[in-house]
Amino acid sequence: MRVLADENFPGQLVEGLRSGGYDVLWARLDCAGWPDTKLLDFAESDARLMLTLDKDFWQIAIQRRVPLQRSGVVLFRVHPATVGKLAPLVNALLAADREWAGYIRIVSAAGIQMVAAGGATAGR
Repeated sequence: MRVLADENFPGQLVEGLRSGGYDVLWARLDCAGWPDTKLLDFAESDARLMLTLDKDFWQIAIQRRVPLQRSGVVLFRVHPATVGKLAPLVNALLAADREWAGYIRIVSAAGIQMVAAGGATAGR
């Protein structure tokens, strides 16, 4: 799996994903200062799953002129967004083994909600 972690995603989890064999870019270092729309465009062009804590990506993905086809967005909803609270959610996402291209996922302690990039709900 190819991943682009947003700037706000904890570095410790980025390193954990890399150690697990995932191809992970981290916006904080690899795309510093890029606006959210450019990050999502890059994720789409490079077929990367976007991991974020920023709900703006939900709106950007839904409002794209061309729906996501090669990438997807995973929005983690947990407060506070500590490594200890996020790590089990990241593990649940990876264990779910679902199609991610073309979808926006919201991951919380309650489960994983998938929404097609065009806006139709795909289930939990």
